[in-house]
Amino acid sequence: MSSLTERMARLIVHGERPYNAEPPLTRLRARYRTPAEDFYVRSHGDLPEIDAAAWRLSVDGAHVGPLDLSLADLRARFPEATVTATMQCAGNRRADMRAVAPVSGDPWDGGAIGTADWTGVRLGDVLRAAGVAPGANLHSDLHVAFESQDVVEGRPYGVSIPLAKAVAGETLLAFAMNGASLLPEHGFPVRAVVPGFAGVRSPKWLKRITVQDHPSTNPMQADDYKLFPPDVTAETANPAKGHTIETMPLNAAICEPARGARLKAGETTIRGYAIAGDRAIVRVDVSGDGGRSWHQATLEHEAGAPFAWTFWEIVLDLPSGERDLVVRAWDSAGQTQPARPDETWNFKGYLSASWHRVRVEVA
Repeated sequence: MSSLTERMARLIVHGERPYNAEPPLTRLRARYRTPAEDFYVRSHGDLPEIDAAAWRLSVDGAHVGPLDLSLADLRARFPEATVTATMQCAGNRRADMRAVAPVSGDPWDGGAIGTADWTGVRLGDVLRAAGVAPGANLHSDLHVAFESQDVVEGRPYGVSIPLAKAVAGETLLAFAMNGASLLPEHGFPVRAVVPGFAGVRSPKWLKRITVQDHPSTNPMQADDYKLFPPDVTAETANPAKGHTIETMPLNAAICEPARGARLKAGETTIRGYAIAGDRAIVRVDVSGDGGRSWHQATLEHEAGAPFAWTFWEIVLDLPSGERDLVVRAWDSAGQTQPARPDETWNFKGYLSASWHRVRVEVA
């Protein structure tokens, strides 16, 4: 296995402590399943060093557990499951909002996203073994809180998800990624994988799971990852009035050619990805003239993977000159993306999902 330093050298690093990095978009589009070394890294604290043999996961809560599980226990007591799913940071494409007005957070391009085969056990199986009623469903007011081994501003990382999502068949406690053990930066030895939700809800380096009648009170859940209107500032934001980010919006990005590329006039292949949570991508439109005219791309999606992205590709005949390539996607609800980042700008730069634009020079 390559070293962390070698893997960092492959990525665009936005910060070393905490470690945050994304792959170049051209390499992201090279494979439907993103190799672990090319998968974006989002950390809020230092990477913890964990001995897998000594690792334990506790499960507790009102009328639940307690359970104390080792990695061997997880593998032996529960059936293994694999889910192909895309994970995406809530700040993906923040750079587009940053171009409108200043925002806080790392200046992610479109690479804070990736798709993998996640293997582990279903969180619902573990919760039922701990005493959660088999009939737990959408009408439950319970929440599942996670506590991790990484420390953020003096406190363990902590978030929660609704019980209904926790017991859904796609939600995992994963110990492998694309058939190999998790890398340290991706949550070794065990992380949560919550498909369709923002990556912040899929905590790494798990330590404890608690079933409770309220969302986590950890600052990561109670104060951060909230969506606010454009007139709210960091100074005026009231976390209690912000929308808690869970499900991710419809989005699409151009991965090839790269921004600023110099191309020859004539037929040019344009490639990228589109994603719509658990909804299907039904159409991707691409423009070679800034959005004045549109052409439909060819779509590639794997059957049986509703939480995975769609790849798209098109060949356009580009005349010489400076050209603005633009993409927009449509989902199965008939929804499409806002045209400009101004329309959804917020001071945190979350959920940037406007038309993606790439300016190239054609000679």
